Amino acid sequence: MHRCLGAAALASSVLLSTAPANAQEQCRLALQLGMDVSASVDVAEYRLQVEGLASALLDPTVIEAFLNGPGPVALSIFEWSGRFQQDVLVDWTMITSEAELLDIAERLNGSERGSEDFPTALGYALGFAATRFREAPACLFQTLDISGDGQNNDGFPPAAAFEHFAFDGITVNGLAIGGASREIEDYYAAEVIHGPGAFVEYALNHRDFAETMRRKLERELRSMILGDAGTYPNVF
Repeated sequence: MHRCLGAAALASSVLLSTAPANAQEQCRLALQLGMDVSASVDVAEYRLQVEGLASALLDPTVIEAFLNGPGPVALSIFEWSGRFQQDVLVDWTMITSEAELLDIAERLNGSERGSEDFPTALGYALGFAATRFREAPACLFQTLDISGDGQNNDGFPPAAAFEHFAFDGITVNGLAIGGASREIEDYYAAEVIHGPGAFVEYALNHRDFAETMRRKLERELRSMILGDAGTYPNVF
């Protein structure tokens, strides 16, 4: 009896000692960011978005959340507007050091807008993102962030995207950029977010984008760090 207990204790000890190493090797999150560059976003607002995202990625709390979780994060960024206007700014990149975030921030700050006079095809942006996840590294979880300041007004709506594209296991969060009212926040909450734990962060205007993006990134990345062992069923 004592020998059996001793063997069980030894096996448990070996499992616990190897689990963190395995978790550190496994990508914990494929995170895709989609920014609205439709006609409702003027030149100044566009710069506030890309520079705000660059600033958020270099915030110390965000850097710490990227680098100190149970495994790395894969990151990709694209712009969206009309039905066929989606431009990838940053292809899938595994974030394993601060230098990689710095490189992405520099590329964002130097980026040029791909389009500026197309409507808001939010359903198409969601469908595009869903297909992009097929090219992502193998990660435990997949999260899409869609930011925008307007409702879908071109092509099929978000509901159709969720019906016809593969969103199983994908969480869609929103960053709603407001103005005179919080109507856009309600729209994103009702029509855009999707999947387990999905949420909307609200920016009062484009000048508030950087801080709202920082808050949203930290919230998403921290949820991966603070989740209990049961949150990661494939780690061990």
